[in-house]
Amino acid sequence: MLSSTERFSTRVENYIKYRPSYPPAVLELLRVKCALARTSSVADVGSGTGILTELLLETGAEVFAVEPNREMREAAERLLSDYGRFRSVHGTAEETTLAAASVDLITASQAFHWFDVQKARSELARILRPGGRVALIWNERPLEPLPFLDDYEALLRRHCAEYDQVTSHRVHEPKIREFFGRRLPELAMFPNRQTFDFAGLEGRLLSSSYAPEPGHPQYEPMIAGLRDLFERHHRAGKVVFPYRTLVYFGQPA
Repeated sequence: MLSSTERFSTRVENYIKYRPSYPPAVLELLRVKCALARTSSVADVGSGTGILTELLLETGAEVFAVEPNREMREAAERLLSDYGRFRSVHGTAEETTLAAASVDLITASQAFHWFDVQKARSELARILRPGGRVALIWNERPLEPLPFLDDYEALLRRHCAEYDQVTSHRVHEPKIREFFGRRLPELAMFPNRQTFDFAGLEGRLLSSSYAPEPGHPQYEPMIAGLRDLFERHHRAGKVVFPYRTLVYFGQPA
């Protein structure tokens, strides 16, 4: 299995085009519950191509986008260079390179499950100012059975050998509690969705770190299965890909 810092290197363009953003309610939560303001300094850790980073920049805050993967970091630099308060940082959750007590808020979207919890806990506590907050954010599939998503999940299990291994560690509440310590985080949940034609659905699948890429023996069968799935579920050439956006937030002990 590729390391967490390498596994998205060949998926950057699909990630930019087809990964979901976050609903406006997430930014409102960060304002109300985590004191996000124009005067804030934010560390967006594991920032990837800058999906959440851009939303944070739009609030006027200064944002340090901490990302170890060169290809993803350079994509964010290309996309976000017009924002005067954007700061691109080659670093990790375990070694951000940021100054001590330098940020008011730390965010991690689709990234915390790649962190070494104890090392990240120590490092992020070092850079967080007294009273600062942390928000861990994921777009996850809904819990209720949905025919399209059930078939999509079955497709992933047939063709993506790493699927169960990667997703089993994603929203892992014992790790989240370990990170926050005796001050348990609050949880907020918001609906989110994307609508795709077939090219979009294919790009969304190929943006995932566990999906076989061209040349892999499972790639062609996977794409054929995806085409069959799309033909069975589309309405007027579109399928809806729903999510529940989870935000775990609070002050680590």
